[in-house]
Parts: sequence; structure tokens; C-alpha cells
Amino acid sequence: EFRRVLFRSRDKFMTKNRAIYQIRIALQEIQPSIWRRIQIGEDITLAQLHTILQIVMNWEDYHLHEFTIGRRVYSVPDPDDDMYERKVIDERQVRLCEVVPRVSTQFLYLYDFGDSWHHELLLEAIVMPDSKLQYPRCIAGERRTPPEDVGGIPGYEDYLEAIADPDHEEHENILRWRGPFDPESFSAEEVNSRLWKRFRSARKLKSPAAPV
Repeated sequence: EFRRVLFRSRDKFMTKNRAIYQIRIALQEIQPSIWRRIQIGEDITLAQLHTILQIVMNWEDYHLHEFTIGRRVYSVPDPDDDMYERKVIDERQVRLCEVVPRVSTQFLYLYDFGDSWHHELLLEAIVMPDSKLQYPRCIAGERRTPPEDVGGIPGYEDYLEAIADPDHEEHENILRWRGPFDPESFSAEEVNSRLWKRFRSARKLKSPAAPV
């Protein structure tokens, strides 16, 4: 399904060039699966990975998010974290390869604490970079992500039912809210266009944090 490339001496490879992580992302508890496969630089920060996930999954970045890797939580620390006895490590200070060092590592990304969109991420492969390709990039995927603020999985199920039935009492309201919606649609080309536009602009500004 994909070309898996492993390195016995990863440190030796690192001295010559940056490795590329191939990661599969899947929304949990939704069938058929909504998933993406991306290739990204191993040394991006978790904050940069958050930005990439927002683009790849077509979210709008209106809500809070967090990564859970092992028993640790990574996000943007908030002054109220101490009040809730919530220990959060600053995602802006952590590089992906530091916390996800090995192929087959799984970790979680939660977006929107209200709708609770849980994403499972799997490091499928570590591959050599191709000078003819642009990174980050999306190489595969299926099905469209639910609309923002739809109400989580139960709300999404109701949404799909209403939009598919012209006689449903909420059909017209749903169309006015978001317009037509095809749950099966997905285009890696469109995703990559958004990714490259976002990070090409960052590189032009010579941001030291911009993925390449």
C-alpha cells in the first residue's frame, strides 16, 4: 500500500539529511473511515503539526486542541491549567521526532473539546526526502471531514440524514447553514494546494519555524 523505508542507523542518516515522516490520520468512531496520509519533516514542532492537521482535515481552527502522546499532553498552555490540575507541555517547544521516534508509534490529536473530534495518528514509515517533491504533502485520503460545529458524531449523523433527504424538516435549514455537502468527496490536490500556499508564504517570510 505504501513504500516503507526504515533506517537501521537513524542518527547517521540525520547527519546527512532530514528524514520525512509518513503518518496516517483517521477520525475515530466514524465509519466508513475518514482518513488522510501525509508526509512531513520529522523536525517540525507539534504546533506546526497542528496547523498541518487543520489544513489536511479541513478544520477551521476555531477551537482548542491537544495532543496526547503516551501519558503526556501537549498543547498551548493556559493560565487556567493549574486550576484544573491539568499539566500541559508547550507544543511550540517540542519537535515531532523527539516524542514520536519510532515507526508504528500511535498518538492522539483532539480538536474541539465540545464536538470532541478524536484523531488517531500512526507513524507508518520514515522515508528519504525527494528533492523533486514539496513538503508537507498529502498523498492519500478518503471522505470529507464533518462541518465545523456540527455537534460531534451524533450531530454529524443527524446532519447527514437531513441533508440527504429533501423532505426532511431540517433540510432547507441545513443547506442555508453550510450549502451542499458531499460526504464522499476528497481531493489530495486541493489539500496540497492549501498546504503549499500556507507554507510557501511562511518560507517567503523566512520564518525559522516554517516546515519545508
